[in-house]
Amino acid sequence: MRKHFQDRKTIAMSNTTSIEMATIQQWINAKLKPHAVEKELFAKGFDTESIAAHLKEYKRIINSKRQTNGFICLAVGAFMGFISCVLTLINPVPEFYNIILYGLTSLAILIVFAGLYFLFE
Repeated sequence: MRKHFQDRKTIAMSNTTSIEMATIQQWINAKLKPHAVEKELFAKGFDTESIAAHLKEYKRIINSKRQTNGFICLAVGAFMGFISCVLTLINPVPEFYNIILYGLTSLAILIVFAGLYFLFE
């Protein structure tokens, strides 16, 4: 029984598909949806295993870019929040106290939440 499972695993591993990164980059530039990519691959005559591998790589790259944007927004929002906190405590220009306290802090919170949206969606 165990030998049969190992043979099956070896056979499955021997059928590897090559993924064309240039084609995936074209799909990303065209901003295609995954179902459109699947239709295009099906029309070109790819088998289901190859289509699944291409879709998995396409989604991984899209999610990676989205995650990077999320981390950038989180960093910018956190930095703005820190600056807002320091400026509020120091109070260098008393006329701008409310703008810094409420405006800059609110903007920082919005940017942090936008980053969280990109990160967790």
